[in-house]
Amino acid sequence: MPKLNINDRQFSLIFNLTTRYLLILTLSLIGLPITSLQAQETTSSESTPKSTIKLNSIFSIEGGKKLMQEADQAVDNQQYDLAAQKLQSARQVFNQLSNFYLQLFNSFSGLDNAVAESHRKKALETGIERDQATYELALVHRAQEKPELSIPLLIQIITSQSPTSGLGKKAYEQLLDIGFVDAPISPTPPPSTPPTTPPPSTPPTTPPPNTPPTIPPGTPPIPTPPTTPPPTTPPTMP
Repeated sequence: MPKLNINDRQFSLIFNLTTRYLLILTLSLIGLPITSLQAQETTSSESTPKSTIKLNSIFSIEGGKKLMQEADQAVDNQQYDLAAQKLQSARQVFNQLSNFYLQLFNSFSGLDNAVAESHRKKALETGIERDQATYELALVHRAQEKPELSIPLLIQIITSQSPTSGLGKKAYEQLLDIGFVDAPISPTPPPSTPPTTPPPSTPPTTPPPNTPPTIPPGTPPIPTPPTTPPPTTPPTMP
């Protein structure tokens, strides 16, 4: 009988295949998914380092904006229920992000002004996006003929943005249109220009009094002309 010539590499390959077959057979008998075994065979070279993974989840500024875009598409298709769900999710995302960035700003204030300023800007940006999502959600509720759901949202916007801001004015106009309020905002009058005061009139110039010429010292006096005696009257003849 000829002797089999099996080297160590072939033996290792046969052993691994046999072991793999027995392990798959065991997993199938006990009911465990076989895909878990395939997932473990992923080599480290194919894995992506965590440091290079970008935040691409819904819990981010980009994720909140994507929800608002999806809500706009739903409104265009008159799918108001779906639009309300998307806007409510976007509103919650932006609200949480704004609170977290505000907490980071407070933590870094006085320690690192550059980092604190960056978090302050993001807190402001996400707060504005939250109020915008809230306003669009209020409009969707109006389209659903549910003004009772729009009113608290509109009041929240006015409280957050102030009545004099652009979004605050739009929210108050919606309350007027609903009929919840009946006092329109008075237009802000332009600043009054103070009357122009004319310059004071210049008094007429009074000529200086005639001053006799000053005689320099050492000048001989001007001779006085001789006085002519009055003419003598001839005697009257008797």
